[in-house]
Amino acid sequence: MSAKKVLIVEDEKDIVEFLKYNLEIEKFEVITAHDGEAGLEMLSHNPDIVLLDIMLPKLNGYEVCREIRANKKYENLPVVFLTAKTSEADEVKGLELGANDYIQKPISPKKLIAKINTTLRNSGRLDQNSQKDYYNEIGPLKIDKEKYVIRIDETEKVFPRKEFELLFFLSKNPGIVFSRDNLLKEIWGTEVYVVDRTVDVHIRKVREKLGHHADLIETVKGVGYRFKEI
Repeated sequence: MSAKKVLIVEDEKDIVEFLKYNLEIEKFEVITAHDGEAGLEMLSHNPDIVLLDIMLPKLNGYEVCREIRANKKYENLPVVFLTAKTSEADEVKGLELGANDYIQKPISPKKLIAKINTTLRNSGRLDQNSQKDYYNEIGPLKIDKEKYVIRIDETEKVFPRKEFELLFFLSKNPGIVFSRDNLLKEIWGTEVYVVDRTVDVHIRKVREKLGHHADLIETVKGVGYRFKEI
């Protein structure tokens, strides 16, 4: 999977370095510009998304967004305003100019990255492998993690969150045996105290919902569980 390229157009260098550091941890490629004119010039590097401040030297963010949307080559390029301007009028103006999102500073890196990934998915700029991270079709199952929808033999079934995540995780890794401890860490995390028996209970409930496909989840005695290879 190729790294997605983020163009940050921001004049405060401390903010640029903070954003760059956190995005690169998540395997994004980052390019930067410190004023509006330089931001437009950096479009030649073909970014996948632009993070754009409003209060910029030379050309402000609104003007940059307007120029992007006026250029046929970049009219579908995702643009996200990341700004300290908090009024509703500013947000409405940004969205009316064609921005995909309007985010107010400060924002946690985790939330920002989630919003970037959502914008990339919605714009169709995540490649096929990335899209597969949110969708799985295997045997009689179609699982859409973004919508939290599971279809079994084309019939939609309701799964509580942890049961959903457990089935999704196992189905994405068919044939691999996971111990109860592995599954606790993957689904519940390390900061929540739950016991091994919790996994057994959730597996039983998932099997009940799978009905006559319950054998898709296999028990490996003394080890754990796996999703049957199909």
